[in-house]
Amino acid sequence: MALSKRQYTLAATALGSSLAFIDGTAVIVALPTMQKALNLGLAGEQWIFLSYSLSLAALYLVGGALGDRYGRRKIFNYGVIGFALASVLAGLAPNAAVIIVARVLQGIGGAFVTTNSLAWLRSVYGDHAGKAIGLWTALTGISTVIAPPLGGALTQWLSWRYIFYINLPLAFLIIYWSAQAVPDKEKEAEPTPLDIPGSLLIASGFGFLTYYLVEGAKTGFSRLWWTLLIGGVSLAAFVAVELKSRHPMLPFKFFKIRNFSFSNLETLLLYGALNGVFIYFTLYLQFLGLTPLSSSLFLVPTSLVLIALARYFGGLADLHGPRMLLSVGPVLIAAGSLLFSIINSKNDIWLRGSLGIVLFSLGLAMIVAPITTTALKSVPSKFAGIASGLNNTVARIGGLIVIAIAGMIISIIFASSTTDKSAVPLDLHQQSPSLRQASHHGYQVAMWSVAGLALFSAAVGWFGISDKLAREKIT
Repeated sequence: MALSKRQYTLAATALGSSLAFIDGTAVIVALPTMQKALNLGLAGEQWIFLSYSLSLAALYLVGGALGDRYGRRKIFNYGVIGFALASVLAGLAPNAAVIIVARVLQGIGGAFVTTNSLAWLRSVYGDHAGKAIGLWTALTGISTVIAPPLGGALTQWLSWRYIFYINLPLAFLIIYWSAQAVPDKEKEAEPTPLDIPGSLLIASGFGFLTYYLVEGAKTGFSRLWWTLLIGGVSLAAFVAVELKSRHPMLPFKFFKIRNFSFSNLETLLLYGALNGVFIYFTLYLQFLGLTPLSSSLFLVPTSLVLIALARYFGGLADLHGPRMLLSVGPVLIAAGSLLFSIINSKNDIWLRGSLGIVLFSLGLAMIVAPITTTALKSVPSKFAGIASGLNNTVARIGGLIVIAIAGMIISIIFASSTTDKSAVPLDLHQQSPSLRQASHHGYQVAMWSVAGLALFSAAVGWFGISDKLAREKIT
């Protein structure tokens, strides 16, 4: 049975966004092996992940603006091609410097793909965007089921390099499906100049602040005061430029819309917590003795629950409003994170960890589609690219900040517990009981921190989101 153009649109956007998710989850599983192969410490592992997230965060808004102006399908396709080429470079990387550059280039492609996939769906499905985004989430969830065990198997049995090569055949399929999909609407937004100063300032601001948080824990925060200063000044200048610009990258008038503002604030907090859990819990599982493949399989239920329930919760938010889901979901995520924090040994993983996965997965399924749909449907359709870009930007920024801060917490607590300056927290080959206890304590405090952040986001959802406004039709 032939697919309709709408179905091809859904298939292309879901698989396109899956490129980013596949690399994200597979790389997390491979990080300990890459650390050994490329002679990295914890900071090096962070940068392989953060370099990708940083370029995503810096260019989501640019990608959304380009899609609104020149066609979402066109910019989406360019992003897919760029991502595939950067993946080849990452697979061939001979050292840490090259792979970090490749990850930055992947992030550029990923920003164009993810932002425009959601905006394209919003444009095509209109009032049924909640169900469509829920189904999009379920379809991308299939990739997250496959990616961790596939990444773990490739890393364990072949090489971590193959986790990048798998993107090539997927890119060819996406481009084919995109050619069969619903074409772009004519002139969703009038072509206006791109906000180059704003783009440079936001990239500089978050880049320097991330560098301060990641490297400061290793070399000393007082030595890197200048990076904190440059980052802060850049972000302040970004706000000033956007307020004065005739064609701002980020129209601040959108923040007068209640649901838009609070859904993005909750996204910032909650996705920060989610990224902190995904990164450090995966590293901790291998620290306790699980293989890359085993640690990846432990996270599979999260994806299965997303596949099964994301469309249902997206439709529920369309019918009754997202407030309850965006309040209860983060509480379940916090409960799961607290259970992850009390895992002390390999024997604890299957009892405490399994219960934690159930709560965490259910909470995640509740919030993914509703929080994205609330942000996108709060503004007129012609601005869907900018809305999608901002929502993805704050999600990545939350991840950047929390990954860096959680890593800083782990590093500081670990360093305060040992005089061995060559020791690395969560090192796979750590044998000393005192060093292993120091690693565990640092990880535990990091998990407490992300659980607290999830609870804070639940309060934002309960007191900030309006069901009445969410059900209003905005054209």
